[in-house]
Amino acid sequence: MTADSSDKFIEYEACGAIAVIRLARPPVNALGLAMVRRLIAALEQAAADDAVRAVVLASAVDKRFCAGLDIVSLAGQSPGQIHTLVHALYVELFEAQYRLGKPSIAAVNGAARGGGMTLAVSCDVIFAAAGATFGYPEIDLGVVPAIHFVHLPRIIGRHRAFELLFTGQAFDAARAAALGLVNRVVPDTELEAAAHKLAGEFAAKPQAAMRAGRAAFMRQLDGDYRRGIAQAVDDFCKIIAGDEAQTRIRAFAQKNRSK
Repeated sequence: MTADSSDKFIEYEACGAIAVIRLARPPVNALGLAMVRRLIAALEQAAADDAVRAVVLASAVDKRFCAGLDIVSLAGQSPGQIHTLVHALYVELFEAQYRLGKPSIAAVNGAARGGGMTLAVSCDVIFAAAGATFGYPEIDLGVVPAIHFVHLPRIIGRHRAFELLFTGQAFDAARAAALGLVNRVVPDTELEAAAHKLAGEFAAKPQAAMRAGRAAFMRQLDGDYRRGIAQAVDDFCKIIAGDEAQTRIRAFAQKNRSK
């Protein structure tokens, strides 16, 4: 195992034919623009490395996968800055995964919320630790989980998606598996080993066939997805600029700063 690069937000390791990208922004891996850009750069690094045959997206923070957007910092940002961040998370991350050219596996070790769900769902396969939890809490902040309107109904169905998105309630890994949102639930201590095992199986397949097959698979799923995520950026930014969302975000930020 060799460490190729790291910074304060993302760790990147090449483990033979497997690249491991770890989110590394304690305490909860909250997503700011610099972190999202670094994640995209890590995916592009893996895509450009012919020795890499599969990618695992994991977390370096114990029991925390990703809490989603850094709401505290959003309270002080301009509409243009918010648009740049959301575009990077929704559109640019999707493009990086779309063009990756090799399978990606999300290893969700703990809490995944909002934008953290976006990171996980961008991957081809999702493994969850038994103690992992999931949720879409945006509605409680007066904003909408717009990107999830695009993909979640396709994954779990319209009616179940509506319930999750508009209650904001968290749910456990067992329910995520029952809904078809994750592929497999494994004991917490076995999560990365299980993700590595599957990544190794993918890596052992003929490279040209895997690359061409994944490209064809992605094209079939694409449909109007690009148009949907572009609209999701606009929807999110329009709602977050409103008085109700701004009031709730400021209250959330103040509460967290006082802790």
